[in-house]
Amino acid sequence: MSPSLESGLYVVATPLGNLEDITLRALRVLKEVSVIACEDTRQTQKLLNKYGIETRTLSYHDHNEQTRSAELIVKLEGGESVALVSDAGTPGISDPGYRLITLAIRHKIKVIPVPGPAAFVAALTASGLPTDAVVFGGFLSAKRGERRDQLDAIKASQATQIFYEAPHRLIETLEDVAEILGPERKVVVAREVTKIYEEFIRGAAKEVFESLRHKEVRGEITLLIGKAEPNSHAEPVADVGARLADLMATEQLDEKSALKRLARETGLGKSELYRRVQRYKKP
Repeated sequence: MSPSLESGLYVVATPLGNLEDITLRALRVLKEVSVIACEDTRQTQKLLNKYGIETRTLSYHDHNEQTRSAELIVKLEGGESVALVSDAGTPGISDPGYRLITLAIRHKIKVIPVPGPAAFVAALTASGLPTDAVVFGGFLSAKRGERRDQLDAIKASQATQIFYEAPHRLIETLEDVAEILGPERKVVVAREVTKIYEEFIRGAAKEVFESLRHKEVRGEITLLIGKAEPNSHAEPVADVGARLADLMATEQLDEKSALKRLARETGLGKSELYRRVQRYKKP
């Protein structure tokens, strides 16, 4: 370890795919730390080989995170320096790392970020969608019902929403987006960002769904959803209480189901719907 490198946990961002996307600081830290904790040592070794870095590596992933975190804390408390890297991008962003970082903080060990690539940031910058307000939601639920609820919750959002998605679920998710957020909602599918087959598919939700539905989608996927256009959702009905009662009576829905339907019809949030219904119920 170089005397110039202080002891601590270095959270080092590494390239998403193109190995040239590495900062000079990241290279120096990887060369000088005592050990590099990698999500997959074989993947990280490709980067280390390219730049002639011979630092020792050890595995740190979802399946050994608990035991390996304790081992790394012992090294850090002994004055060593540790670099934490994931297979690609920034550790802790939908990747292993959170447990070790929080444990280090609890043990009063210095945590030093070494910033660099993050897939959702790279995808956003080239998406063409507004960047004034952005929400990153990690991975959408693999369960369709939960995923549809997640989408319903952002129906009136005035922020660009960003999610990671598995390629085998993308088509079903795009279909849900078109149905719940509207066929004209702007979306961008960013695939294999910074890699050889990098691709951006932009357009209305229905158009993007139709263009991909009969294709085999592969690679790392970032899904970006544009903010709701003004007046894009249905105009709120004049009396939601009366409409709620009508839905419950004519379609035999319980109140919870009827409220969900009403939220889709009006574009109103749950809290606003609740307030209006309570006003309707008052004598």
